[in-house]
Amino acid sequence: MRVAVMSLRPVQKLLGDGLMARAARSSAIVFTGYGVSQALRLASNLILTRLLFPEAFGMMTLISVILIGLTLFSDIGISPSISQSKRGDDPAFLDTAYSLQAIRGVGLWLAACLLAYPASLFYDAPDLLHYLPVASFAMVIIGLNTTRIYTAYRHLQLGRVTFVDVAAHVIQLVVIVLLAWMTRSVWALVVGDVIYAIAHLVLAKTFLAGHRNRFGWEKAAAHELIHFGKWIFISTVFNFFAQQGDKLVLGKYFSLGTLGIYNIGYYFGTFPLVIAREIVNRVLIPVYRDVAEDGSPESARRLIQMRYAMTGSLMAMLILLAISGHALINTLYDARYITAGAMLVLIAAAMMPEAIGISYDRAALAAGDSKRFFVISAARGTFGVLALLIGVHFWGAVGAIAGIGAAGLLLHPFLIWLAVKHRVWDPVHDLLFFSIAAATAILAVWWNLDEIHHMIATAKVVRPE
Repeated sequence: MRVAVMSLRPVQKLLGDGLMARAARSSAIVFTGYGVSQALRLASNLILTRLLFPEAFGMMTLISVILIGLTLFSDIGISPSISQSKRGDDPAFLDTAYSLQAIRGVGLWLAACLLAYPASLFYDAPDLLHYLPVASFAMVIIGLNTTRIYTAYRHLQLGRVTFVDVAAHVIQLVVIVLLAWMTRSVWALVVGDVIYAIAHLVLAKTFLAGHRNRFGWEKAAAHELIHFGKWIFISTVFNFFAQQGDKLVLGKYFSLGTLGIYNIGYYFGTFPLVIAREIVNRVLIPVYRDVAEDGSPESARRLIQMRYAMTGSLMAMLILLAISGHALINTLYDARYITAGAMLVLIAAAMMPEAIGISYDRAALAAGDSKRFFVISAARGTFGVLALLIGVHFWGAVGAIAGIGAAGLLLHPFLIWLAVKHRVWDPVHDLLFFSIAAATAILAVWWNLDEIHHMIATAKVVRPE
């Protein structure tokens, strides 16, 4: 009887109303929902690679880089602002945030239209002139998204938000595959984000409870949003180079076909990290905020346990991909995409340094310290681009991927500085997982050495004039 009661305690804790119970449930919901969304994306990718051609995915990689760049270059942190602000449930505050977001969406679309022609010249891809204005219209629709999404993040109530995300991805998948089957054209991919944005907007306004947004403007709310967001705005400029700098640079060095193949390897290799970022973005700011307010040793201990569980799970997925990446690609794709396997092995290993420190920087945002968060973002973006440029220039595709890993190593001392400032650094955690990462990277490269040599011989890399 005693054993049965003890076995129920973890379940009771998970089902409780405490902070860590809500955080655990939210993490599980985000992990499951994002996992399902990415499984749908993978299914779509496997179908589309048989209906289309590698150059189509290279073209969409360029479009995505430009759109993500515009999005990040104009981000004022509305979601974290609502999550951490004391006025995060105030209708006037939410309506001001909604108005800022809508204005930004229209501005982004106009900027993308203006960039279409110069981007087509820079990448020597004339079709960008036609594709970019259509794909970027998704930004106008996203700008009209309800702030109910952000208040759900604030209160760690993520069940319906996750349902909306997954349902929108299902609709997007069905439409894209049908269009690709009928047209065999890049246009099927180009309209994909627009379809997702429309579906997400309608579903969110239908199924999420909370304040019904109206256009409005309160001076005090706008001042708080912009004051907090100014460092987020600058931070996201550097985050763009950290997260998309590889494709921005490699679009100039790689052929469209090689870029499309690289993007497949990158998708798989960064998949665990993308899930972890989703959990960190949606869960850790409220957790850090409430732990700081509580101040008890028990809540601090549970935060440490959460960090170990997150890093351990993330590293396990990266290790699996680093060891078996080539076999995975060989099973899922035809011979045109085979070199993505070696790229996946190297990318998964290169992501390990960033994975170890992924839980630290949100402590700054939870404390309202967007300035130090900017310092971390600036270091991440600067190291990322410089290491990538040096690597691809001297050592081609392998050098580019190694540069990603080197950037993660160079960033970690900055993360330690921030974590010490906010009293969340765990040196034992870092030492343990860096040791595991080093051993795994060596083993993965040795195990897949033949495939890596083949990738070096076949990847089309040119140095721009």
